[in-house]
Amino acid sequence: MDKKLILVTSPPACGKTYVAKALAHELQHIVYLDKDTLISMMVGRDLTKIVLSKQIFKVAGQPYDRSSAFFQANIRDYEYDCVLALAMEALDYDDIVLINAPFTQEVRDNAFIANLKAKLAEKGATLAVIWVETSPEVVHQRMIDRNSDRDTWKLAHWDEYLRRCNFAIPENLADPQHKDNLILFQNNNDDEFDASMKRCVAILEESLED
Repeated sequence: MDKKLILVTSPPACGKTYVAKALAHELQHIVYLDKDTLISMMVGRDLTKIVLSKQIFKVAGQPYDRSSAFFQANIRDYEYDCVLALAMEALDYDDIVLINAPFTQEVRDNAFIANLKAKLAEKGATLAVIWVETSPEVVHQRMIDRNSDRDTWKLAHWDEYLRRCNFAIPENLADPQHKDNLILFQNNNDDEFDASMKRCVAILEESLED
């Protein structure tokens, strides 16, 4: 069995976490990493959840806005660097590592993908990218339903957020010779989820047997 890094990606509120956790249960010898868990910690007797990036905003005297230029310049990339470093280390101990994180900029950056594949090759591992495809209308309702402060700015400036956020499929990853380079996971409803899960697991299991 080859080692494999799986990225479960999409814009926020497309259902990445639900998809990623369900997929992790379907596969064997897997390490599951969630960027949101990584950047949070539980403190105090009541186990209050503290998002580390919130502390950075606070120390810097900036309003908490993960869509801001401050976040992009000073926080975002470090979060991704950290979860990828953990994933690389985990591949020394198990066969599959799955990261649940948006990666919306990275999957469209061919140089980033080539560099990541080269680093994985040094560990005898390959890359699989799963893009969770959900309509903006469904995403909007899911953000309302989950009522997270991460979405406050997005919901208050929805049209501007849609202009900034790229829901398009990262077609640059597609390769007919390697089906797991880009696996589309439709997730607008339960029927789409079930069909996509079966197809996704089949593609990944086939790639792991090659």
